[in-house]
Amino acid sequence: MSGLTLLAGTANPGLAGAVASELGHPLAEREAARFPDGEMHVEIRTSVRGHDIYLIQPASPPAEEYLLQLLLLADACRRAGAARLTAVMPYVAYARQDRRGTGREPVGARLIADLLATGGFHRVVAVDLHSPALEGVFTLPLEHLTAVPLLAEAIAVPGPDAVVVSPDLGATKLAERYARQLDLPVALVHKRRVSGAEVTVRGVTGDVRDRIPVVVDDMITTGGTIEAAVAALLEAGSADEMIVAATHGLFVGEAVRRLAALPLREVLVTDSVAAQTGELRARRVTLAPLLAEAIRRLHDDRSLADLLVHA
Repeated sequence: MSGLTLLAGTANPGLAGAVASELGHPLAEREAARFPDGEMHVEIRTSVRGHDIYLIQPASPPAEEYLLQLLLLADACRRAGAARLTAVMPYVAYARQDRRGTGREPVGARLIADLLATGGFHRVVAVDLHSPALEGVFTLPLEHLTAVPLLAEAIAVPGPDAVVVSPDLGATKLAERYARQLDLPVALVHKRRVSGAEVTVRGVTGDVRDRIPVVVDDMITTGGTIEAAVAALLEAGSADEMIVAATHGLFVGEAVRRLAALPLREVLVTDSVAAQTGELRARRVTLAPLLAEAIRRLHDDRSLADLLVHA
């Protein structure tokens, strides 16, 4: 793949290495360190002049650190003569801050989009953003890939009595995409968020009685949404074994403890972020083939239509 350079930050070296293996193309050498005062320092150790650069870096926690490192790497490439810069961000932080709730808040998603544009990127590749509508906040092209086919294929559907469950209204379209892949009906949990870690549930719409729920979401952060959904499903008469699938498994705070205490048959997430799952033993589905194929097509100026989210 002439003129292609793959470069990885420090957020998820395992995934970056897997993408490089899929492409049969090595990662470029780089240095990432800190000065004694804590400031970041990065340096590209190979020539990138005239190259098509793909910077692989999820903005996972600590998001601010990894975002800044991504911008520093981009600036180093741009000043070294790179022809085109693509940010490959399997997980994009601040995607949930897409509007103001009280009137005195920032629109964090727009700020991140503006930072990436100012950083000299020509396009962004993301996977299962919190909302497909986020494309509207980007002034540069956004390639919004989906991991739903990969996760749906990995789910061991227990039989025709299963049901795909959206844990809140925001995940309804995502649940419908899973349902089409798995040929299952859809149910919806009505949730209200109280705080960043606490939610309440008002009920379940759809037939879940004696069915095995397949609860799907774009991300698992604290586990509060999944915990509340499981409680509501059990109260509605569902089977007491469930499957949970999400693209991004952040597992922050009490998430692992919360999920480990639930009657879950299996938890599936991708390797979009390098989070620890400990006692939960979640099964990871790699994004490497999806990202590698997207990079291959972008480099060759070919269509990504069948890889993208179509809301």
